[in-house]
Amino acid sequence: MALIFAPPQTQRSLKLLCCYVNSTRKIQILRIANVSYCHFERVIFSGQRILFEAPRNAHLEIHTCDMCSAILSDKIPCDRLRID
Repeated sequence: MALIFAPPQTQRSLKLLCCYVNSTRKIQILRIANVSYCHFERVIFSGQRILFEAPRNAHLEIHTCDMCSAILSDKIPCDRLRID
């Protein structure tokens, strides 16, 4: 039997369902850093697609890995990554 946790509607309406695709040939690290109560950090490989929930005011930081370091290459408002 599967248990599904669904937050109350008021909390769900404050978050966006977002999608990001790594269209580069490099590994990227995705991070939401401008919202203190939201911890999100994932490694995404070339060509990979990721779905995630984020607060409406969040920005997705994209750090591109090159050799031994990761450089902040883009910052996208999550409302631009929203899917319906």
